[in-house]
Amino acid sequence: MRPGKAVASFDSATGMLRALARFLHDRDVPLIGQGPAAMEPAMSALLGAASRLPRALQEKAYAASGWAEAVPLRRVPEIRSEELARWVTGHYPRRRYPVAFVGSSNGALVHLAAAVSAPWLPQTLLLPVRRHGVHPDDPRGDLDTTRQAGRALLDANPDLVLHHMHDANQDRLMIAGMTYFRVKWRRLPQAYARFLEESLEPGATLVVVECGLRWPSTRVGPRHVFQHGALGGATPEEYAHGGPRVADYLRRYGSPRRAWDYPPADGERPEAEWGFEPELLGELEKLAERNGWRLARLRFGEPEDLSPAVADLHRSWHERRGLPADRLLVECFLLLEPWWALRSGSAPFWTVFNTEASHARLRSYLDAADPYDEIRLTLFSHGVDSVGLAPIDAWRELLARARKVGVFTGVDTRAYPRDFAVLARAHRQLARIRTTYPMPLPLEWARAEEFLGKREELELRTR
Repeated sequence: MRPGKAVASFDSATGMLRALARFLHDRDVPLIGQGPAAMEPAMSALLGAASRLPRALQEKAYAASGWAEAVPLRRVPEIRSEELARWVTGHYPRRRYPVAFVGSSNGALVHLAAAVSAPWLPQTLLLPVRRHGVHPDDPRGDLDTTRQAGRALLDANPDLVLHHMHDANQDRLMIAGMTYFRVKWRRLPQAYARFLEESLEPGATLVVVECGLRWPSTRVGPRHVFQHGALGGATPEEYAHGGPRVADYLRRYGSPRRAWDYPPADGERPEAEWGFEPELLGELEKLAERNGWRLARLRFGEPEDLSPAVADLHRSWHERRGLPADRLLVECFLLLEPWWALRSGSAPFWTVFNTEASHARLRSYLDAADPYDEIRLTLFSHGVDSVGLAPIDAWRELLARARKVGVFTGVDTRAYPRDFAVLARAHRQLARIRTTYPMPLPLEWARAEEFLGKREELELRTR
């Protein structure tokens, strides 16, 4: 099976990989990197029309779009991790880099890597697996149906850990016909090592990106765990035991259940989408030592811990370049535009999702930061009125904090959270920003390292 067909195009890691790779090729990210800008008007009209369908048809269309790219259950054993790694490295231009990143997926990291003109190799990829006959609110049924395929995948790929993730809250539409196999490398694939050795300059820095987020899960077998829900609007306790918000959500969606029946958790492990699997660290240390590189460990507790620091780093950089440094670009999930963030002189603030928790993190940042004249905000739509979804008026209140211009970018506020056309409109509207600036030369890693090393919410150590 070709790796490009096995990896989800709608996932965070894939979207971040595309955005950064396109930036390093001196390109922006129309249609989240899956098509040319010339197609945006047609796709915006098509997806906008889908947003106006009756809700039941919207949800079926959204679910079908994911199902169509999922791997048939019988073909899961054909997937090979080394081919996945070659697919990742094939995105990047072949040239010398003074620094490279390996590890956790993170939107703020994409902007950091773009600023210093460096590649990032993800530890985690999502393999969507097609299956039938499982209700979204039946996590045990999901595990039982796909357990054998998971075992076959791991037998064929001893360098992987499988985090089988079931989130009936935010991924409700997608998991109607598929399941989420998130795989993490516990051993460094040869394609990653070869790319780094061919690309890093002598004396370069290899940065290991380590998000420490952990989540309740159940051990299924060696290197195989089943995760209860995911980071977002619902809490681990709500996934495990339910509650008023969960009961109301299930009632609204016509579910026969009023709580989810997950297998009992037997511990907390690296979160499937964002967490770092520490077993990989040893091989990265050996690779750096063998090649005479500096090894830096960038550690943080939760994905959005990096967002304020990267926003402030860009603001400081813009000020040194003599730019106004009064623009904030708030991005969501895989909606990322590192090319336009720099061309517009914006400080990028990345949010994990469209939830109350992400809204609170952005609000806290605005409370602490010097005021911005302009705030632009885009929101990913997942098609579900999920537990913990931040309503559009709450986001509008944060935009009102701008001293001059506070606007949604590409967002149809009437359609949210079923605003599927945002995938086409966000880039198109950002590209129309009036005042732009020349693309700067890359920021020196030493300057970025010094800046990040002073942040209390981060831990950055170099050997």
